[in-house]
This record gives sequence, structure tokens and C-alpha cells, in this order.
Amino acid sequence: MSCELISGKEISKKVHSKTSAQVAELGEKHSLTPSLAVVLIGEDPASKVYVNAKVKKCQELGIESKKIILDKAATQAEVLALIKELNADKSINGILVQSPPPSQINEEEIIETILPIKDVDCFHAQNVGKMLLGDTDGFFPCTPYGIMTLLKESGVDASGKHAVILGRSNIVGKPMMSLLMQKQDGANATVTVCHSRTPNIAQFAKQADILIAAIGKPEFVTADMVKDGAVVIDVGINRVDDATRKNGYRLVGDVAFEEVSKVASKITPVPGGVGPMTIAMLLQNTVKACKLQAGIQ
Repeated sequence: MSCELISGKEISKKVHSKTSAQVAELGEKHSLTPSLAVVLIGEDPASKVYVNAKVKKCQELGIESKKIILDKAATQAEVLALIKELNADKSINGILVQSPPPSQINEEEIIETILPIKDVDCFHAQNVGKMLLGDTDGFFPCTPYGIMTLLKESGVDASGKHAVILGRSNIVGKPMMSLLMQKQDGANATVTVCHSRTPNIAQFAKQADILIAAIGKPEFVTADMVKDGAVVIDVGINRVDDATRKNGYRLVGDVAFEEVSKVASKITPVPGGVGPMTIAMLLQNTVKACKLQAGIQ
């Protein structure tokens, strides 16, 4: 079977083009420029890379960005004070606090302090509730939203399909379930969610027309777990030791790509699959936040 690669790099370019056009239109018609504040607590190397990538892409698309780096010893009170300041700043449309924060920070309280209309990550309970109800006035979480876009742009109609999600996190698994089962174009799937307490995960995975792996285990999904012709979306990104590489490691997903690509009809690579879509949808949400705050349809 010939397997088609679903390229997040290529599809994200389409999303960025749309975002750039919307930014230009907001400037021409309304004299508005969308803006995003990105908060980094400490300077964890991986988090720093993610933040810089977001800021760089903002610049490329004409979105204003404000990068704020707090000391790794910052207190909960200091972070909350900053969030409240950004909430009150009308020049800021979106607020993102890079995850994970240091151990002394209560991330849940930080998330719930961000104004829902500036919560471009869609972690606030109000936005999560709107998503569950199918209310499009809020935001969609960036990674699941990106996956829905990947499916649509690669010609995969989830309607009537059995989608199996491996992982039940608040960031991917649970919102992915919600988006796939909505009464909306591109959705209407029958969804099964598997997790660490699911016995015989392979049995469920093998039934999937659309298999979404977000379980955080390197190359967990093997060919014998995948139905012939299934669409496989790999959300995982894991470092594994590799003495042949200069840096001593390589990046792999939650799917054993080489063997699974022999039975799947479509598959996302790692890297270059879901990852680029997360930033693309974050910036789409930032533009939407700008419009909502200005009362623009």
C-alpha cells in the first residue's frame, strides 16, 4: 500500500498565508494589529526554543509580540500580578504562559486568571466549556485544532469514521475527542479514548479508521496495532539516544513510523507533522482574539 505523508510544514504554510492576509485586512480596514504576549518563567532551553519560534512567526506574519521572561524563582503572586496587568492592557489580544512552569507555580490558577477572551491556548474552563458545547465564539486548543485542520486539508472526512485517541490529557486527548464528535463539518466521528488504565490498547487501536497517538511513549504504536488503510496522526515528540547523531539523540514520535507507514494510508511525520500546526493555530486564535475584542465579525 502506498502511504501519503501528511506534511504539517506544508499545510501550516497555508494557514500562515490566511493569517497574514487577515492581519493585513485588520490593519487596512480597522487600523488594528493583533498582539500576543508570551510569558516564560525561567529559561528552560526547550521552552526558550518554543517561545522564540512563536515570537519569530509573529514577526513574519505582522503580529505584534511581547516576550516577557521572569526569573525561574518567580513567585505565584508575581506571575498572577503580571497576568492581571496583561489582562488590563488593551494593546494585548492574546496571553500565553509557556508550559510547564517551575514547580512552585500553580499552573491551573494562572490559566484561570487569564481573561477567557485573551486565552488563545484555550485552557480556561470557560473556553473549554464552549468547545464542548460546540460554541465557536471561543477558541479551540491549538494542537487539536491543528489536527482537525491537517485532516481537512489532506482530504480526510471524519464523519462516520471510528477515531481512536491514545491519551487523555487536557491539552490533546480530551479536546481532540470533543472536536471530533461535534455536529460540524469535518467532525461527526465515533470516538474512543484509550489511556494508561485501558486494558489491551492494541485491540482498540486496531479498530481505528483514524488513529491519533498522544501517549508520550517513543514508538509505542507498531504496525500490528494499525488497521490497513488507517489514517495515523502522531502527536508525540520524544528524544531517544542515538550515538550516530552529533547531538547524541534523535526525535521520534509515539508511532514507529517506518513500519506503520507500510500499513497506513496517510501518516504524519515527526518532526514536521503536528508540531508546525500548533503554532499556526495559536496565531489564528490571536487574530480571532483581536477581532472579538474589537467587535469585528
